[in-house]
Order: sequence, then C-alpha cells, then structure tokens
Amino acid sequence: MSTSSDGPAVGILANPASGRDIRRLVAQASVFQTAEKSNMVARTMAGLGAVGVTRTFMMPDLGGIAGGVNRVIKIHDNMGTDLWPAMTFLDMEIEQAPIDTLRAVEMMIEAGAATIVVLGGDGTNRLVASVCGEVPMMPLSTGTNNVFPALREATIAGLAAGLVATGRVDTATGCRRNKVLRVLLNGELRDLALVDLCVSSELYIGSKALWKADSLEELFVCFAEADAIGLDSIAGLIRPVGREEPIGLRLRLGDPQGAPRIVTAPIGPGLIAPVGIYEVAELHPGQAVALATRQGVVALDGEREIEFSPRDSVEVRLEADGPLTVDIDRVMRHAAERGLLVG
Repeated sequence: MSTSSDGPAVGILANPASGRDIRRLVAQASVFQTAEKSNMVARTMAGLGAVGVTRTFMMPDLGGIAGGVNRVIKIHDNMGTDLWPAMTFLDMEIEQAPIDTLRAVEMMIEAGAATIVVLGGDGTNRLVASVCGEVPMMPLSTGTNNVFPALREATIAGLAAGLVATGRVDTATGCRRNKVLRVLLNGELRDLALVDLCVSSELYIGSKALWKADSLEELFVCFAEADAIGLDSIAGLIRPVGREEPIGLRLRLGDPQGAPRIVTAPIGPGLIAPVGIYEVAELHPGQAVALATRQGVVALDGEREIEFSPRDSVEVRLEADGPLTVDIDRVMRHAAERGLLVG
C-alpha cells in the first residue's frame, strides 16, 4: 500500500491472540473472532479518514486480521464512497510472541504515528504502554480481561483518535494520564502493570493466565471499579478507586476460612470465587512496598510474568506518570462544543 510520508498518521495494533487464552476454555466466555477484529479496523479507518488522517500503519499477522483488512480496503477503494487513509503494513518478521507488539509500536512511532489504536485486552495494552512513551493510546477491548481498554464502537474511536492525531484536539484536552504499577526485582525496574499486580504462591509461570483464586497472596491495583471483571474486582468490591484518583490500593489475601472478610469476586468471565481479605491499605504515588510473600510468581494485569525466590528482593511502586490514553467522551464533547465536525 502507499508509503507516503505526508499528512497525519495513526498506528493500528490488532492482537490476533487477544481473547483466546485458557480463561476462555474454563469459563463460558465469548471469543473475539478474527473477522470482527478486521471489521473493527475498517470502521476505525473510516473514522480516521473523516477527520483528516491520511496515513495508517498496521502490524502484519498470521491470524488473518491484516488479510481481512486488506480485502476490505480493496472493496472500499472500488466503491469510492468516502476517503480512507492509506494503509501501510509494516515490513517486519512475525514471531507470534509479545516481541511482535513491541517492535510494531516502535516502528509506528518512528514512521510518525501520532496516536496508536490498540485492539486487545489488558495484556496487549500493557505491552504497548511499555514502549509508546508520550504517544497517546486509543484502547479498544477485544481481550479476555477488559478493564483498561474500553468496549466502544470503533467508528467513534477512530474519530476521537483522529482528532487528537491531527491536532484538532490537543492532548491536554482530549487525553488522560494513567497511573501504573512498576515492579522492581533486586533493585532494577522489571515491568509494569496498568490495572493490577497480583502475587501468587505458585512457583512457576506455566500457563500465563492467572485464573485460580486459591493461590493468591497479595494484590496491588492502580484503580478498582465495583463493576469490573478480573483480579482487580476483588479490590473494587471492598474499596472502589477511580482511574483519576491519586491513590491505588494494596491488599493481603488468603484462605477464606478464618478471614475477617470474604469477597465473592468475578475474577474472570464466568469465574466467581470467594477470596479472603486480611488487609486493605492505600497506596500512594512513589511509595515502594516490598512483597511479604517470600517465593512465588508476580502476575501483571492477570498474566504471570515474573518468578521470584527467597533470594530475591521484589518491590512494587505506584506512579502517576503512566501512558496517555485518548478519552473518547472528552474529545467528542470538545468537538461538539467547538463545531469541529460541523461544516
């Protein structure tokens, strides 16, 4: 496709594996089909083109999303009903691993992408956030645990992301700065979480998805909503914390038998479990908290990532300098007030 270097640009990252992990097999959860992901990309492009975005960049994949998008683009070009931005599929090798996402985002930013639309779950957005810097993200939910990304219509998301990418709505007006949890292993920054960080007494990573409640020891959250699904729902049902509140929470968990409080929490789609709550405390930005658990696995946004032993020192720190995300409501309200879509 076209590789013109002129005009506003947006990156589109569609994770072919999102919404297909083990939690979908052990619960009655829906699966996000490849065809719908392709259609969401097409609807996003319609919104982007309507507000002046001329270039888009997308990661190729072996799951059929990019192929589906390419077919839709050809059909649209033949119809010629409205203007879509040119699509460039990134020239990169696909390893079907997280490194694909990291490389793709870096290439998009290098090519001039002013916003990045992310189709995925909490895990996909965590990867993008780790390398996107100050380029705003537009998260769209297509994953298993969908707390960080919004379940919104892709057409509107395209309009909002495009208005920010073209500068018609500046980031101060249309974007939100998110909190993050950073984990330090033996004094060195290891990784981050956008929603929650949970410590399990299990000794090995194994399957990355963390969906059993009986091994949970500690939980840290950036925010916790009472109507959320996932591990953060444990905190949300005890003490809701908003996305823009300047605090997080830390909880000590354990066996429901003998616990001062027991929460019946939806820890995954179709998975509701009793969790014993032994302690709840506020977590403030910059505050480093050492793990009480001596050995186990750290899960970031629901996925086991870091093994640690009694010889390791593990600290968790809440920070207020996380990624920028496009706030659809703010952008579209500003567009209405300023008549940006009125001819």
